[in-house]
Amino acid sequence: MRSATINRSTAETRIDVTVNLDGTGVYSINTGIGFLDHMVEQLSRHGLIDIDLKVDGDLHIDGHHTVEDSALALGQAVAQALGDKRGIRRYGDALSPMDETLTRVALDISGRPWLVWKTAFTVSRLGELDTELIEHWFHSFAQTAGITLHVETLYGSNNHHIVEAAFKGLARALRAAVEIDPRKADAIPSTKGVL
Repeated sequence: MRSATINRSTAETRIDVTVNLDGTGVYSINTGIGFLDHMVEQLSRHGLIDIDLKVDGDLHIDGHHTVEDSALALGQAVAQALGDKRGIRRYGDALSPMDETLTRVALDISGRPWLVWKTAFTVSRLGELDTELIEHWFHSFAQTAGITLHVETLYGSNNHHIVEAAFKGLARALRAAVEIDPRKADAIPSTKGVL
């Protein structure tokens, strides 16, 4: 099983996260921000990645540190679970429809973190989550997971649907990218020989 546990403690947050890339989408998520919990649940369920995530953050200030640090820890756990990345497909993409919304997500587990974000919101909050933090979550996750990540909302009007389509698209693209390719299960998927 490709799994990892990260314990991250700062003056702003305490985080315990365990991931299993070869899971079935079982999750236990508690960040203290209900809408964020719902989105990480989507990542787990649709990515078939088991995720156990517990966050104790300084929510009396705002959600910024909780959102950022949880994404950093989750990305770090994914990177650690991937190990040397031997045998993975490396690339993944997904079109993610949700009612009136359609989002495209493409990623490369390249070791070169990058985020291209072409998504906008018309409200400042969804539940207890500031919508400006959603891009920051994706950026932080991409940084520590070591992935090049492109997220583009092609169209949509309901802000909840726009965010959920992005997380579900990430889930489906990540699921494809971390999958072991039976034709190259013993090889690093790079001409450099390392990712």
